[in-house]
Amino acid sequence: MAARFHELKVASIERQTPEAVAVAFEIPDGLKDAFAFRPGQYLTLAADIDGQEARRSYSICSAPGDETLRVGVKRVADGRFSSFVNETLSVGDTIRVMPPEGRFTSLTGERHDYVLVAAGSGITPMLSIAKTVLGHEADSTITLVYGNRSTDTIMFREELEDLKDRYMRRFSLIHMLSREAQDVELLNGRIDGPRIGELSRRGLIDLAGADGVFLCGPGEMIDDVSASLRTLGVEEDRIRFERFTPSGDAPKPRPRSAEAQQAAEAGVQIEVVLDGVRRAFPMGEADATVLDAAHRAGLEIPYSCAGGMCCTCRCRVAEGEAEMAVNYSLQPWEIEAGFTLACQTRPTSKKLVLDFDAA
Repeated sequence: MAARFHELKVASIERQTPEAVAVAFEIPDGLKDAFAFRPGQYLTLAADIDGQEARRSYSICSAPGDETLRVGVKRVADGRFSSFVNETLSVGDTIRVMPPEGRFTSLTGERHDYVLVAAGSGITPMLSIAKTVLGHEADSTITLVYGNRSTDTIMFREELEDLKDRYMRRFSLIHMLSREAQDVELLNGRIDGPRIGELSRRGLIDLAGADGVFLCGPGEMIDDVSASLRTLGVEEDRIRFERFTPSGDAPKPRPRSAEAQQAAEAGVQIEVVLDGVRRAFPMGEADATVLDAAHRAGLEIPYSCAGGMCCTCRCRVAEGEAEMAVNYSLQPWEIEAGFTLACQTRPTSKKLVLDFDAA
């Protein structure tokens, strides 16, 4: 069943840093099941800003069972939505929110050892994971490496310190600061692959014994640390990541192939299966992707970032063939199974059927 937006009231807005807030929502009794979540998942928010709808995905920082459902929102340069949340949104306002999604979640089972590596607002899903694991897995451990510019930019600082005090033997917290000097030279600077490797060599983090190494932050950090982890012998299936921006040297959207260009010039019949209903619309040369064609046809299909990162528009190719301009979120097995991202999909056949209801 494809997710739909619901109007939720803002219960509280807590200032975390000069550039970030935590926003809590009231969940009506009738929506409790719809907004049940696993730690590490995100919410897609939508609002009309300057006369246009804007959408953005923000990770949940609550743990299941908490009194409120919260997300962390850090203002970014030229960030229309993050600026709106930080400067305009008020307690009592309503905002459109899609139920939780995402696969950047904690492992199943009774005991695990985690290494979490976060930078900036990448702490948001890590806080949810840490709170849940420490509170519900009595023998599990968490080691969190958290990078920021300075002490005053650390989001959820008090909550992290509370966790450290409450779970002294099972929670290790390592702050790395790029613009504020600390006594240990290794902890001065940005998180990167060599620093993670050195933390491991000094025994401050245990990569070999970790059941999962979770990364969240800028694309450059994720790419660099992931490469170092593989060099250090961490198996691919133990590395999980969620990026909120692509890396500076990330692959650019590839040009349309000859097959996609030919199909676009001839016109393609698109059909989507959404909530059990099949809808059809045309896609022409002026439409860059299936998502663009759906918008032009006035059809609402699930999406959030529209940049190939969040996976909200994930669907399966049920008939026809297609290519993606870029992909930051689908795993190789998903692509082999026929899944694609509607926001990046360009048909290479005369007809394309996409199933959004596919698991």
